Order: sequence, then C-alpha cells, then structure tokens
Amino acid sequence: MLREALPFLAVAPALAYAGITLYCGRSFFAAPAPLADHAPPVSILKPVRGLDGDSFENFASFCRQDYPCYQIVFAVASPEDPVIPVIRQLMTAYPETDIELVVDPAVHGANYKVCNLMHAYARAKHPLLVVCDSDIRVGEQYLRQVCAPFADPKVGLVTSLYRSSEVQGTGCAIEAMGFCCEMMPNVMTALKLEGLSFALGASMAVRREALEQIGGFEALVDYLADDYQLGNMIHRAGYRLELSPYFVESMMRGDEKLSELLSRQLRWGRTMRVSRPGGYLASGVTLPFPGAVLALLVSGFSAAGWGAAALLYLVRSLVCTMYSQLLVKDRLLPRWLWLLPFRDGLSFGVWGLSLIGNRVRWRGDLFLLERGGKIVPVGEQGKSPLSPLRKGGDAGST
Repeated sequence: MLREALPFLAVAPALAYAGITLYCGRSFFAAPAPLADHAPPVSILKPVRGLDGDSFENFASFCRQDYPCYQIVFAVASPEDPVIPVIRQLMTAYPETDIELVVDPAVHGANYKVCNLMHAYARAKHPLLVVCDSDIRVGEQYLRQVCAPFADPKVGLVTSLYRSSEVQGTGCAIEAMGFCCEMMPNVMTALKLEGLSFALGASMAVRREALEQIGGFEALVDYLADDYQLGNMIHRAGYRLELSPYFVESMMRGDEKLSELLSRQLRWGRTMRVSRPGGYLASGVTLPFPGAVLALLVSGFSAAGWGAAALLYLVRSLVCTMYSQLLVKDRLLPRWLWLLPFRDGLSFGVWGLSLIGNRVRWRGDLFLLERGGKIVPVGEQGKSPLSPLRKGGDAGST
C-alpha cells in the first residue's frame, strides 16, 4: 500500500499548488475593475537601448492613448544608438503627442536602465510617472486603466500583468508559456496569500511623491531587479501597491537563439533568488517536473509511478489551459501544450542553477550579483552602457 501511495505523495505538493493558483487567479479576475475616470496628467518614461522586433509600432501604441494629458520621454545613452531615427520618425508621425528625446551617456551606477530613467525623470512634467519596457505594446485604454487606482491617495504604485499573444516559433512559445503557466499563477498566489509588495517591470505607474520619498531612481541604480526594488521600497514606505487587471503585450523576437533565452531565464532566476530568497527556495517544492520524476523514481517506473505523473500533468495541463484561455487570454494553449513538460524541465534546471551562481549576463554585459540584489560590473564589458548595440538590445528590460 505504501509503495503504491509513494508516487502520488511525490506529486501531491505540485497538484495542491496547481489548484491553489487556479483559485487565486479566478478570485482576482472576478473582482470588479476600478472605474477608469481618474485621469491626472502622466509622464511616460521610456529607457531604450537598441532596436526590438518592431520598435516603431511598440512606441506608437503609446501615442494612441485615449487620455487627456500625457507626455512621453525617451532616454538613450548613445548618440549612435540605432533606435534614435525610429524615435525621430515617431515624433514626425505623431506631432500632436508631447514627445521628448534625451541622449545622455552619463553613468550613475551599474544598472544602465536606471541611469536612463534618471535622465528621463529630469524632463518629466507630471505628477504620475509610468515606466514601460521598450518591447511593450499597449491598447488605447492603457493609461486610463493603470491611472484609475491613483484616485486613492494611499496608492503609491500600480503595476500591470503582461503576456505574449503573438509568438513566432518554438523558442518564443517556450518563453511565452512561462508567463501564463508560471509567472501569472505565482503572482496570483502571492497576491492572495501575502499581498503585493513588489512590482513587475513591464509596466509600472508610480506617484512622484512616493518615488521621491524613497530617494528617487537613484536609490535603484545599483540593483539588478530595479522593478522589484521600486515596488518593495514604496511598499515599505507605507504606500499601497495595486495590481492592474489590464494586460500589456510583451512583443518577442522571432529570431532569438535558445542560448539567449536560457541566459535571460537564468538572470531572472538569480534575480528572484536574491530578492526573495526564502520564497524562491521554497518554490522548488511546488515545481511539477521534479515531482513527476520523483514519482517515477520512487516507484521504480511502475504503473503507479506513471499514473501519478500522468495525473499531475493532466491537472497541470487543465490549469494552464484555463489560465491561457480564460484569464490571460493569450491563446497559446492548447496549441503549444505539447511543450509544457519541456518548459517545466527548463524551469527546474534554471531554478537549480540559479541557486549556485552569482554572475548574470545582461544585454552582453557581465555582472557580479551581490547579496541583497546589487550588481557590480565584471571586466571591460561591464564598464559602459555604450558597449556594442545589437538587435533587440535595450536598457529597458530586466
């Protein structure tokens, strides 16, 4: 009896976690969205480095906002950056939009994205600030949705969920599945169980006075996870953080190499390890792939072991498909469901590797990740934000 039960006990934590994430996600999206009638003036800060797949269309989506008063400030470090002509083209195409371009190579710390944000902030005119990565695309109601919660003066920051609805090939699908099958369920569970104490870097709206209270962007300039630190510092300063149900789109490149994907996943993993060490270590217990493998090992690959693994992936497939179809609405599943075991195996490998290393590569620059989340450039590549630019390189994504 015990031998037959052991494989099912091995998958029990992952099974239980799958059910919890579905409950938390359904609870969040069942709540009424805030009325989008609070629309104070907004400055959108865009730290940019290099070109993404369709930079012009990504940027143009912010120029089509159904919003009364807003400004867009692009910040670039190099006057030779290939994104500058695209921004100039944008200014010509949308003359009615208040757009500024700041080109400043000054380095204030190890995080070059934050250096760009500091330069953009100096030109910001309005009391609300929105920070978005350069590969993000939004709909016309984006600003109205993320600014509505600021009607409550206790709200210091509003962050947004993100998804990738358009994928080009297997590599993109593997990464995009991480949003609906891992990131979203984990965020929903953390929100339900402990409240929101961090921000997601794809989209962050912040009250200027809250930012100044924590010391401005200068307080983040030596951290890798500037998004996490921004949210956490504002939370500790006594403000409330809100998660907007409005999704922004992360536009992926179709020509990205698997090695680039793995490097980015490992950087994210090590970032979360130093930002939330206890929670990140404990998350290994709920990972489905090692649970399925353990069920097979303890059963000696018997029928009970295969049955436990099949049960786990049946439940996981149903939960992930419900997230994709009903909550995230990215239309990835069930089309790419066959990749789920591979995606889970990748996640487990990244989780294991992230526990033993302290170096991260970010847009070609190598950094040493210190305790607490600060980074130090390693070697010649890490000394300047003006290292060679490449397609898809930007200073706007952690």
